[in-house]
Amino acid sequence: MHAELTALAEAHGVATWYEDWHRERKDVSDESVIGVLKLLGVDASSPQAITQELTAIRTAKEQNRLPGTVVRKAGKGAGPELAEPGVLTLEDGTEREITSIPADLPLGWHRLRTGEQDITVVVVPEELPEPPESWGWMLQLYSLHSAASWGMGDLGDLRTFVENSHGAGLVLLNPLHAITPTLPVPSSPYSPSSRRFANPLYLRVADTDAYRRADPALREQVDALKPAPTKDGLLDYSAVWQAKRAALELLWPLAGEVDLDADPGLTDFATFCVLAEQHGANWQQWPEELRRPDTPAVAKARSGDRVSFHVWLQQLLNQQLDAANEVAREQGMPVGVVHDLAVGIDPSGADGWLLQDVLAAGVHAGAPPDAFNQLGQDWGLAAWRPDQLIETGYAAYRDMLRRIFRHAGGLRVDHVAGLWRLWWVPPGMGPAEGTYVHYDPDAMLGILALEAHRAGAVVIGEDLGTVLPVVTETLERMNMLGSAVLWFTRDYEDDPDEGYLPAARYPRNALATISTHDLPTAAGFLVGEQVRVRAELGQLAGPVEDERAYADKDRAQLLARLTEDGLITADSTPEQIVTAMHAFLARTPSRLVTASLYDVLGELDQPNLPGTTDEYPNWRMPLKTTLEDIVADPRLARVAEVLQAREGFPAAVPGS
Repeated sequence: MHAELTALAEAHGVATWYEDWHRERKDVSDESVIGVLKLLGVDASSPQAITQELTAIRTAKEQNRLPGTVVRKAGKGAGPELAEPGVLTLEDGTEREITSIPADLPLGWHRLRTGEQDITVVVVPEELPEPPESWGWMLQLYSLHSAASWGMGDLGDLRTFVENSHGAGLVLLNPLHAITPTLPVPSSPYSPSSRRFANPLYLRVADTDAYRRADPALREQVDALKPAPTKDGLLDYSAVWQAKRAALELLWPLAGEVDLDADPGLTDFATFCVLAEQHGANWQQWPEELRRPDTPAVAKARSGDRVSFHVWLQQLLNQQLDAANEVAREQGMPVGVVHDLAVGIDPSGADGWLLQDVLAAGVHAGAPPDAFNQLGQDWGLAAWRPDQLIETGYAAYRDMLRRIFRHAGGLRVDHVAGLWRLWWVPPGMGPAEGTYVHYDPDAMLGILALEAHRAGAVVIGEDLGTVLPVVTETLERMNMLGSAVLWFTRDYEDDPDEGYLPAARYPRNALATISTHDLPTAAGFLVGEQVRVRAELGQLAGPVEDERAYADKDRAQLLARLTEDGLITADSTPEQIVTAMHAFLARTPSRLVTASLYDVLGELDQPNLPGTTDEYPNWRMPLKTTLEDIVADPRLARVAEVLQAREGFPAAVPGS
């Protein structure tokens, strides 16, 4: 790679090399770098084009032009001198004439006009308040089922669970992001249509005002739509959506007036939903005049009864999310309901259409080759364009966070390292042929901190696997939590056998758990279920005997750790061992500890098996126990008692 292409790539945050999973330098091909630069609107197709692009960069520097967004940390000194005096308009409307960005700006979003430039100035907190020490539950909400829910867990089930959470301080959910309301409904909550709005499949139909106002005959008609259990026992999201959509359409005449001007962003989303119903789920295949949200044809579609219907669905979701959060406050939860932010969106969905000007057209986010995925990973997700985020004042990112924090006491950020850099795979290339594109972490983390601060929410970053040290270090400095999973918290440096770390050596600044949705459950781990299933599905990289031997060794090391700590004996039952795992986590200094219902209830099947699609029922397995039995299950009470017993983990006090 010649020096000018390298310089151009570096100027735009495109990596020309990276460290692979062996910690060895891996050079990126010219073709990949040129392909990624093209996605950023940069022409590197010839030496002449590269020279022109570099000249444009030098000219902008010589003109002393500010970027489209300036991020300042509160109280960190004045900014640079402006090339021309400007007018700074604060978030509250106050105006100041300035020659440099002042040091005393309040937290928030401000506007600077200098010369011909109109710049966003965002002042962010240096850190969040220290998160409370607490414990709680991890919940795949769809997996719940009760007498009142229709084919999958819903927000009514969430409210019931929070009411009966045994003094927990938080409930961590799977992503509740919006789907495209067409058939078939995809299963994965991590490939949503929009991260700014919620999934109507989680609505409890009977908890709507329209249902309560309905006469007995209409209620009977609605109730008759409840889907029957599936023959295979798995969740059928399409059947659930068909039933709930039909029920809500029956109730729609009782909804009352819907104001389409109250929330333009919501009306835009509802317009997408209507167009998707008419033209199909993938907007890239719609008629040409509808493929941008700002065309006259779309403006015509942006009204009417069906648009109002989809706005109403989101209003119902807001009401039911608010109700769940209110119950959490009534229960005295110091954190409350914690939502999960997926790393990206389906490029063919609502955000792909509405936010296309700040997304890289055609890119797929993923991951480079590693020990488990030696061909790399293509997640099929759209990615922010860092340059367009800067030019648009990070408005789309801010809006997404604000909408989520309206209903969240905390936010788990999946693949938090993506706020620093994300693996981009250019169109037509394989997952291993991508490269990293860098974002401005001061902006991405700072804006996250600002919106979390304003919402009074905690932030948890999923920083598992191979991440740059700066990721974990920055999370800790900003009082954002990292993740500590029992299966992975090993002594990789000092112990040649990679034994499990003692509880006292766990990170303080973390959410500690036994497992995750992508890993074996506690009961599954104890019997090597992950080896059996992967062998049956042909997912093992090596001989099954080697995998089984590794799993046996892994289990023996964990049992040795629990025995050494006096938590189990040779006669302990599997159920007692699982309780001991939670007791082990309770001894760690980690600020938050959560228990998964899959672990506590002895479920063998993990919710998701990475590397599979239709071979494994990812995200479609309900818990084997009903919600009514779960809240009364002595195993929940036992684990709650174990976690509550830790000093510094006071039980939530209802009404506090």
